[in-house]
Amino acid sequence: MIIFRIRKVCRAIVLLCITTIIVFYTGQLSSNSLVDFVKNALRPLDRILSPRYCACLKCMTQPDDDLWFQKRFNTSLKPFLTRKYKTLSNDTRMWWQKLQKDRNKANFSEVVEKLFQVIPDADLYMDAGPERCRTCAVVGNSGNLKGSHYGALIDSSDVIIRMNKARTSGYERDVGSRTTHHIIYPESAIDLDNTTSLVFFPFKTLDLQWLPGAITTGSHITFSYLRLRPKIKANKDLVLVLNPVFMKYVHEVWLDYYGKYPSTGFMALILALHICDEVNVYGFGKDRNGNWHHYWETLTNKKLKTGPHPGDYEYNVTRKLSEIHKLEIYKGW
Repeated sequence: MIIFRIRKVCRAIVLLCITTIIVFYTGQLSSNSLVDFVKNALRPLDRILSPRYCACLKCMTQPDDDLWFQKRFNTSLKPFLTRKYKTLSNDTRMWWQKLQKDRNKANFSEVVEKLFQVIPDADLYMDAGPERCRTCAVVGNSGNLKGSHYGALIDSSDVIIRMNKARTSGYERDVGSRTTHHIIYPESAIDLDNTTSLVFFPFKTLDLQWLPGAITTGSHITFSYLRLRPKIKANKDLVLVLNPVFMKYVHEVWLDYYGKYPSTGFMALILALHICDEVNVYGFGKDRNGNWHHYWETLTNKKLKTGPHPGDYEYNVTRKLSEIHKLEIYKGW
């Protein structure tokens, strides 16, 4: 890696010298302009010589970060639940229990302990460093993906995150065929293949009680506010559970408490910022006619809204992140 960077520096210096000589002797620049020219030309060298935060061209954390981003991006927060977080603070517990009016009397610590008797208790994806360049595609379910032809671009990412009832069969040209991580909660559960990581978003204690049985022998919990599948296909060794502390952080810090709670898509996006070096976002927001619907559905109701989620506010934050080059939005069609 060091040898590679030295070679890059040498090539850049040689090109700079040649270009400076040519420009100076052809009389295209005055002496003052030449100084400005050299300063501008040296900026890429500065990026090469400066300490690297990742191996990508642009990293999620940079010394010149936008102040708005600096105030919000908290790298000390662990996105995924582990035994370390089996005791929630009072304010986090109260916030989390209000999401879906959780009146479950079960002890949270005991529920988490039982969960980690089934799934791995590991602090994953916190390996950011100068050698890592992890590219991530966060693929939403918006109808704006129809006709986008983004499939190959999505499939070229290292990590491909899909969510809820998302499907690829029959839509590969627009949404791709690969999935490395699939986000669900009990009411949106689907079967996954053995190589896909199940990323579980818990909105209440019952969700954490449902999961261990659902991915093994079958859960006795079959109803919440909707009927639940007692059993799903998923590799229990590839299960990750979003930390309620992280969920609250997304709502409080990134959304300023707008809406009842963040959407699955927006939490997936902020999660990607924390585990990836480059983030590309697909299938978010309305379609080109201003309608909210899924790409696999025929639009029949043009009055659909985003429910308890602040859809417009979330999209504005996403657009702000794009403007400061923390992610790229592919708007579809």
